[in-house]
Amino acid sequence: MALAAAVCAAALAALTAVPAQAHPRPRWDVKDTGVSDVRFRGLAAVSRHTAWVAGTGGTVLRTTDGGDTWRDVSPPGAGELEFRDIEAFDARRAVALSIGEGEASRVYRTDDGGATWTESFRNTDARAFYDCLTFFDPRHGLAMSDPVDGRFRILSTGDGGRSWKVLPDAGMPAAQTGEAGFAAGGQCLVSAGPRDVWLATGGAAHARVLHSADRGLTWTAADVPIPAGDPARGVFALAFRDRAHGLAVGGDYRPEQASPRAAARTGDAGRTWHAAERPPSAYRSGVAWLPHSRTAALAVGPTGTDLTTDGGRTWRTVDTGSYDTVDCTPDLGCWAAGEQGRVARLER
Repeated sequence: MALAAAVCAAALAALTAVPAQAHPRPRWDVKDTGVSDVRFRGLAAVSRHTAWVAGTGGTVLRTTDGGDTWRDVSPPGAGELEFRDIEAFDARRAVALSIGEGEASRVYRTDDGGATWTESFRNTDARAFYDCLTFFDPRHGLAMSDPVDGRFRILSTGDGGRSWKVLPDAGMPAAQTGEAGFAAGGQCLVSAGPRDVWLATGGAAHARVLHSADRGLTWTAADVPIPAGDPARGVFALAFRDRAHGLAVGGDYRPEQASPRAAARTGDAGRTWHAAERPPSAYRSGVAWLPHSRTAALAVGPTGTDLTTDGGRTWRTVDTGSYDTVDCTPDLGCWAAGEQGRVARLER
């Protein structure tokens, strides 16, 4: 274990500890998934060797050899569904969320590497539209829906996603007119530690991040200095390296629209947010802290990947490939996924 930690530390130092002008550029090693007509917005990185991706056409793939080979483990009969989020506990256990109005929003769980799946939740409220899910540990997790009756709706599980219940909304602040989450890369609802969870919004007058410190029972809301005021603009993704330090990215997902001020950071659990001094150059839909670092993180989107080495104050583009989501593991297994079946692993 000590040797593995030393190797990780050395690799991270090579990526983040040198002057910017001499900075080694992180490189995405694109893997052949065997599909080119699927957009993977759901991604669960387990390690450098094991990862799950989920996307259009009800598709779920899994690798256990670092992306050299992929197994199609899609749930039977899910071909009409859009999977936008997947959370995996290991190579065998995973929970996937499909999005959409009414019964299109569903949750599936597997305990055998995708050989079989159980549908554990099907939304029966036509007003609800589920966007993202997150887990605090292998048992406790939440999923979120766009507002119903003026408040975001939260689902809760205490048995690893085998069953779900709607939480009371008395502790949820009222939603703004037009406010919603973005099912863009499975990072509009994220957690850190045993009880803290954050929810990202857009579409309304102000982009906001909502925070709960009691697993979704009560929430507080804070404005984020990322442009909103349009259904296509707001905060699309969040990442917290601990319960205090977080990053938010987003912008305007329309290709023809500029996305200035598309990143922000917090150091107080989301009570206040500060705009990046040099934000990413375009809309970004995914963000992840590099493991074992207090200052380095990656943001991805359809036009490229950006790196920060100062905790989100400044960002610089390091790759121009198209990705929708990114996820990293303690053994430096950073993965990204996106359109046309693209999945990649980060290499030095």
